[in-house]
Amino acid sequence: MATDTPLRPADSAAFDEDRGQSRPAPAASGWAPRLRRLIGIDEPLLAWVPEERARYTWYGVLVVNTALLGALSMVLALSSFRSDLPLAAVAVVAVLWFWVVLALDSWLVSSTHGTSVRKWTLLVRFFLSVLLGLFIAEPILFQIFDKEIRQEIAVGNEQKVAEYRGLLVSCNPTDGASTTDRPECARYQLKVEGSPAELARQIKSNGDRAAALRTQVVGINKTLGGKQSTEQRLCGEKYWIWRGGVRDVTITCERARRATSEYEKNSKIKTYERQLEDLVEQGQALAARKDRAADDYQPLLQKAIDDKTRQRAAALDTDGILTRAHGLKEVAGSDGFALFLTIVLHLLLLCLDAMPVLAKVLSGATTYDTLLGARHRASRTLYGEELQVQHACARLEHDVQRHHVEVDSTDRKSRLEHEYQRARAERAAAERAELEARMGRIMRARGVRT
Repeated sequence: MATDTPLRPADSAAFDEDRGQSRPAPAASGWAPRLRRLIGIDEPLLAWVPEERARYTWYGVLVVNTALLGALSMVLALSSFRSDLPLAAVAVVAVLWFWVVLALDSWLVSSTHGTSVRKWTLLVRFFLSVLLGLFIAEPILFQIFDKEIRQEIAVGNEQKVAEYRGLLVSCNPTDGASTTDRPECARYQLKVEGSPAELARQIKSNGDRAAALRTQVVGINKTLGGKQSTEQRLCGEKYWIWRGGVRDVTITCERARRATSEYEKNSKIKTYERQLEDLVEQGQALAARKDRAADDYQPLLQKAIDDKTRQRAAALDTDGILTRAHGLKEVAGSDGFALFLTIVLHLLLLCLDAMPVLAKVLSGATTYDTLLGARHRASRTLYGEELQVQHACARLEHDVQRHHVEVDSTDRKSRLEHEYQRARAERAAAERAELEARMGRIMRARGVRT
């Protein structure tokens, strides 16, 4: 009978036992499925090819390792560049960066599943992973070459400070001579009071002002002396006159006196003389200061140079990312082996960071990719057929609706026609009844007259 016919050959059970697994394989448990879920693996589909579970598990391990490496890189970066941050803030930022790297690598790997993925898309994803790797690798390289970088930064800063101090000394001579005619000294000139040259300029300026004021005072005194001589001459005894029986001066004498008094008042001779005396005293004081300036100016200048040098040294960066990057470049450029080691470490860290996508590129399409591609094609085919069925059903539904509308329209037209004919018959009957009533009234009117 048909029910007695075996579904499989007798030796097929032994064949399944040799294979050790059925298709699909039983669902896996533990941490391995969670790792595979990170990279977008469909466990029911992978159950048809359980031989590839280990491969995709290690893909998930690579993604987690890259995220952990990124978190470690962020911790090293923050501890190097922002040592003032509290430990809790560093931990929060590291966890967030771990999540960002994990999400990005998970998307990069999960987007490569399926045979429909083209090689150029894999290269684009690999390029993105390399960019991410560069950001992760640099802080680790800074930490590996930390001692050499700090030494290079210290030497460079010492050289910068020495050059700065040399310019300060060159642009600020001990005799206080001006260096404004030197373009390189535009930003390195110090203002120190009491320099011999400055005092000499002040003495010269004071002498020029005193000489100009002395010339002005001499001119005013000369004019005032002339007016006083004229006054004395016009007010002499030979010009006296008798007025009221008393000898008195003339009106001309009185005018001369008023002119002398007004000129003395308007010329401000007293003020100018006091200013001249102050300038003379100030010149004497400046001359005394100049005699002592040679001993007092040099310590003040040296202190100003030392203060500026300390400020310059304190302002130089020692832990900034650009400073450390420049230091790493100097370390790599100063020694061939250091350059070789830097390149090797760069490549190693980049390969570690890009390993999830790199492993996918190197391994090529797997059986799981083939099955997933087949599922995608089947899904597209089924979806296309579903759309066709929906389109056919919608078209039939539209035909039914159209027929319903046509039937309903025909029925409504019939009812309208019937109502119209009935109304028309009623109007005709009413008109006949009205005509008959009129004829009856006419006939009755004629019968009465006859």
